[in-house]
Amino acid sequence: MSGAPAQRLSLSRIIVFSLSNMPIAAMGVVPFVYLPPYLSGHLGLSLGLIGAVWFAVRAVDLLIDPVLAYFMDRTVTRFGRYRVWLAAGVPLFMLATYKLFLAPAGIGGTYLFFWLFAFYFANSMLYLAQWAWSATLATQYHERSRVFGVSAAVGVVAVVASLLIPVFAPLAGMSSAEGVRAMGWAIVAMTPIGVGLAVWRTPERINKSAVQRFAAKDYWEIVSKPEVVRLFLAQVALTLGPGWMSAMYLFYFHDVKGFSQQQATILLLVYILIGIVGAPLTARLSARIGKHRTLIVTTALFSLALLSVPLVPYGSVWGSMPVMAWCGFMAAGFGLTINAMMADVGDEIRLAQGRERIGLLYSVLSIAGKLTAAFAIGLSLPLLEYFGYIAKEGAHNTPGAIGALQWLFITGPILFVMLGGVCVWGWRLDAAKHADIRAQLEARDAALLEESALAGATPPPLVLAAEAEAQI
Repeated sequence: MSGAPAQRLSLSRIIVFSLSNMPIAAMGVVPFVYLPPYLSGHLGLSLGLIGAVWFAVRAVDLLIDPVLAYFMDRTVTRFGRYRVWLAAGVPLFMLATYKLFLAPAGIGGTYLFFWLFAFYFANSMLYLAQWAWSATLATQYHERSRVFGVSAAVGVVAVVASLLIPVFAPLAGMSSAEGVRAMGWAIVAMTPIGVGLAVWRTPERINKSAVQRFAAKDYWEIVSKPEVVRLFLAQVALTLGPGWMSAMYLFYFHDVKGFSQQQATILLLVYILIGIVGAPLTARLSARIGKHRTLIVTTALFSLALLSVPLVPYGSVWGSMPVMAWCGFMAAGFGLTINAMMADVGDEIRLAQGRERIGLLYSVLSIAGKLTAAFAIGLSLPLLEYFGYIAKEGAHNTPGAIGALQWLFITGPILFVMLGGVCVWGWRLDAAKHADIRAQLEARDAALLEESALAGATPPPLVLAAEAEAQI
C-alpha cells in the first residue's frame, strides 16, 4: 500500500532494470576516448575542428534536456511515464552511433555536427528517462544508493565489453580504426537488448499529482534551490575532471608513457572494471556515513591517486595498474552519489510543490554534464594544438608539446574533482530528514488514492501493477 513502508527491491529486479544503463554507460566513455583520435588520426579532421564542433553541439544541445524533461514529467500513459521515453530513444540512438563510429572517409564538420547532435539528442532521451525512472523505482534513502550502485556496476560491464574489442582487435588482424568501428557495432547491438529487457520486465509506478497546475515560479524555485545549485556545480566539476582526462587519455599514455593503443586500453579497462566493485561498495559506504560524506571522501582520494600517475615507470603496464585501479575505484561513486542525492531533493520538491519534477531535476544534472563535456573536449584539444601537439598518426611531437600534454592531463582533473567534493560540504538532506519527507509523501499519496477510489476513478494500470508487486 502507498501508506506502508516500501519493500526492499530484489537484486534480480534491480539488475534487469539496470540493463537499460548499458548503452548509456558505454557511450559515456567510449566516444570521448576513441572518437577524437579516430576522427583525427584516421579520417584526417583537425583537433581544432573536432573540438569546435563538439563544443558547438553541446552548446546547442543544452536547450534540449529541459524541454524533454518537461514533457516527460507530464506524460501519463497506460505503459508508464518514463518507460515510454526510454523505449522511444532507442532507434535514433542506434542510428547516430552507427553514423559516428562507421563514418566514411572524407566527412567534414557538417556531417560530424549533424550526427553528433542526433546522438546526444537520443542519449538525452535515454538517460533522463532512466535516471527519473530509477528515482521512482526506489523511494528510500539507502535503497536509492543501492539501485544507482547496481546500475553503475552493470554500466561498467557494458563499458568493459566495448573496450575489450580494441584489446583483442590486433590479435584478429584488425587495425585500430577497424577496432573502433567494431566498438560501434557492439554498442548498436547492446542497445535494444538492454533497454528492451528493462522496459519489458520492470513495472513503473506513476506518482499522482497533488496539484494540477503549471506555475512558472515553481520552476524558478527549483533551479534556484540551494541544494539543486550545489549538485549542479558538483556535476560540472566531476564531469569536467574525468572528461578532461578522457579527451587526452590515448595521447598521454602513448606519447608520455610509451604505451600502444592496446596497452592503454588494457589500463583503461582496469580503471573501469574496478567500478564493478567500486560502485556497490561506494553505495554501502554511503549507507554508513551518508551520501555527501562519501562523495567528499572519494573525490579527495581520487585526486591523491592521480598525483601518482606521473611517477609510474615509462612503458610499465603492470606498474600502472594499481594507480589506475585506485582512481577507477574512487571515480565509480561520483555519478551514482550525485544521482541518488538529486532523487532525494526530488522528493523534497514533490512534497512542497505537489507535482513530479524529477525529470526536470535530472535535466539540470544533464545540462551540467553537457556543458562541461563540451569544455572538456572543446577546450583541452585546442589547448593541446595551441602548445604544438600534433595528433596525426606517425607525427613527431617536440619535448615542449609532450610536456604540455603531461601538465594538462594531470593538473586539470585534480583541480576539478576536488572542487566537486567541496560543493557538497555541509549537506543537510540526510537519511533522517529524508525519512520524514517520505513519510509525509506516503501519507499524502495514500490520501490521494483513497480520494480517487471514493470518486470512482481508476489509477493508471501500472500504478496498480507496481503496488501489487510491492506487496508480494
